[in-house]
Amino acid sequence: MFEDLTNKLEGIFKKIRGQGRLSEGNIKDALKEVRRALLEADVNYKVVKDFITQVETKAIGQEVLKSITPGQLVIKIVNDELTALLGRDKVDMKFSAQPPTVFMLVGLQGSGKTTACGKLARYYRKKGRFPLLVAADIYRPAAIDQLQILGKSLDIPVYTIKDDPIKISESAVEHARKEGKDLVIIDTAGRLHIDEPLMEELRKIKKAVSPQEIILVADAMTGQDAVNIAKTFEEKIGLDGIFLTKMDGDARGGAALSIRAVTGKPIKFVGVGEKLDALEMFYPDRIASRILGMGDVVSLVEKAQEAIDIEEAEKLEKKLRKEAFTLDDFYSQLQQLKKMGPLESVLEMIPGLGGASLKGLKIDDKAMVRVEAMINSMTKDERHKPHIIDGGRRRRIATGSGTSVQDVNQLLKQFFMMQKMIKNVTKMDMRKFEKGFLGFR
Repeated sequence: MFEDLTNKLEGIFKKIRGQGRLSEGNIKDALKEVRRALLEADVNYKVVKDFITQVETKAIGQEVLKSITPGQLVIKIVNDELTALLGRDKVDMKFSAQPPTVFMLVGLQGSGKTTACGKLARYYRKKGRFPLLVAADIYRPAAIDQLQILGKSLDIPVYTIKDDPIKISESAVEHARKEGKDLVIIDTAGRLHIDEPLMEELRKIKKAVSPQEIILVADAMTGQDAVNIAKTFEEKIGLDGIFLTKMDGDARGGAALSIRAVTGKPIKFVGVGEKLDALEMFYPDRIASRILGMGDVVSLVEKAQEAIDIEEAEKLEKKLRKEAFTLDDFYSQLQQLKKMGPLESVLEMIPGLGGASLKGLKIDDKAMVRVEAMINSMTKDERHKPHIIDGGRRRRIATGSGTSVQDVNQLLKQFFMMQKMIKNVTKMDMRKFEKGFLGFR
């Protein structure tokens, strides 16, 4: 996410950090480069112009405190202005005081609208809601089937009848009311491009069901096209927010950085992968921090809290203290790490590991699959006592997992190194405990 822009900004700020003092000249030189980087990231020209003006006005004439460097001051100003550009505060979805709440998702074909419906249904079901998905796209081949498959995989009901989209939407809201569903998510029809018949249909659905939220689903990778589409939808039917899809593949960030300023509407969610759990609420301050390569510790902690089983963690802690860490435990930790999403996305959230730090580092998520296959090809004894795995066993494990003996050797070497490290850390912690206890006594 934003790799190209992050790398360029990190390079610019590295130069500023080397300056002994801030002057109007070096601020303007740096901001020229920031301006170029933003334009190359496909950020709207007017948005870039206003952004640079704001940063320049605040940076020139600022006194540098003794506790910070000139570079840190400029980075703080840029961070503050980026946060403001992205919307400053997170904007939550509105819910009706009288259920059901209605979310109406709109957008062009290919933007990921149907998948976005599934992601939102899953997200709010986990929050204690009872969602109903509505198949109101009767034009795109297999649109209804796709939504039904998503609904089945999530165990969330999908409402579909043979009628026009307006009647389908009206009937679905009434059905939800009778069935005790408190959230209706309508998957409306899209087109390959904006046309008046599409807008007229959406206006009629809006009038019929009075949705609490009309959310535009837009493809972040289309840059300024997504911004222009959002502007048109806002003018034609009115929007309450934006759901940007494919953010994990957007190395530039033009849509995310322009859309709020151009439309006045907040980004509420971003899709960060194809899986139904690859969804994040949009926090402007956290995104600004990621763009500047400063990580996103809060989101990282939240992901960890969702993924980590507390009971399993407590069991693991006891095992570590007994120095009884096995390949089964290693496998269990891999499963919990996978729940946090693609490894590259997780690393981006760690301060100091974004942007240039990850450049050239090949993050191979498939390597985790190979490790799982090798561990699954071992016997119970082998997983608990890896030292018994001799040459013959290694060949059998490699054959069973579709890997090579070298892969098995590397896995075992890394595991034994990890075991040794855990043993050393545990001993060190115990010595510290004993020293502290004896000192206290």
